[in-house]
Amino acid sequence: MKLNLFKLREEPSLAWRIGAGAATLLALLLLWYFLTRGADYEDRIYGPMVLPSVGETVEKIKPLWFEAELSRNLMASLLRLMTGFGLAAAIGVPLGVVCGTWPRVHSFFMPISIFGRNVPVSALVPLTLVWFHTGEEQKIIFIFIACVMFIVYDSAQAIAGVHERYVQTALTLGASARQTFFKVLVPLAMPDIYASLRLLFGLAFGYIILAEQIDTEYGAGHLIDVSRRRSNMEYVYLILFAITLCAYTVDRILFAIQRWLFPHKEAE
Repeated sequence: MKLNLFKLREEPSLAWRIGAGAATLLALLLLWYFLTRGADYEDRIYGPMVLPSVGETVEKIKPLWFEAELSRNLMASLLRLMTGFGLAAAIGVPLGVVCGTWPRVHSFFMPISIFGRNVPVSALVPLTLVWFHTGEEQKIIFIFIACVMFIVYDSAQAIAGVHERYVQTALTLGASARQTFFKVLVPLAMPDIYASLRLLFGLAFGYIILAEQIDTEYGAGHLIDVSRRRSNMEYVYLILFAITLCAYTVDRILFAIQRWLFPHKEAE
């Protein structure tokens, strides 16, 4: 059977996806080994201060978990993230639904939405430090500000994306504007709103790591910053891997919930 690797939009089999992914991981490990091989640091392409070897990194898993309390720091970051993002969703989704349903209302929030979605996230860190100093509130508000306008915009777009024929059909059948809003617009838009929240939550993992690298006593970002300043690069790479694994696990949980909530909608 002839294999056409570049056939347009052809879905690969499960075996192909597993094999291709495993091949990529193996290639990366081999490249990592090649760049860090050699007993003497002078013989390596990259020394341990830049890229420690696979063996040196693996040896640091136990002390990172127990001595540096990786799990405690990850949970602290996740709690901050869930609090800030939850607050952004609680405000952003209803506001976005209102803006998508009544475009005239959206016009009032348009300048704030444009500013909030285009301001560099890194610029928000010193701003929130001025407002809230270095406490827990600063981390939570930073996540809130970084995410809320994206949630508003995506929620408004989801409502606007509901085809007009559904609205007109409901009104023609005698539904009131209130009934059309609660029983047509919102239910049909919710799958897209949820999918957007799921994507933004994954991006917010990077935001909390950025916020925690400034005057924080604990958290994954703080642990990365301390490890970097102490030239403990094995910790840095392991923490990045742990954050990625944690983010992926949360995304899979949210994906499962998405499929359960909206079985009629093919989840992306």
